[in-house]
Amino acid sequence: MAYLYILGTIIFTVYGQLVIKWRINDYGALPSGLINKLLFLLNLFLDPFIFSGFAAAFLAAVSWMAAMTKFEISFAYPFISLNFVFVFFFSTLILGEVFTIGKVIGLILIVIGLIVMVKF
Repeated sequence: MAYLYILGTIIFTVYGQLVIKWRINDYGALPSGLINKLLFLLNLFLDPFIFSGFAAAFLAAVSWMAAMTKFEISFAYPFISLNFVFVFFFSTLILGEVFTIGKVIGLILIVIGLIVMVKF
């Protein structure tokens, strides 16, 4: 059951990252000029999907705090590296981002590192 806290942290983090990127793609680039930037960012904050991304970040933090009551940080923290794996997978699948062999090799190395840290 305690592992669900780590899983919740990962799911909420990945959701937040993906939904924010998805919505920001629809808004375009950050404009120049301080006032234009502030208005642009305010519009982003008012977008309900982007707001849900911030809510997910909050829920990820709550899940992480719960996980910290059950695990040593040196054991639990390596699992957060799975965020890279899931964000890569879903960003290519949902957002159409570039899939390269270099990224896949990097992800394999991350997973190997996770296994080494947790098992040894």
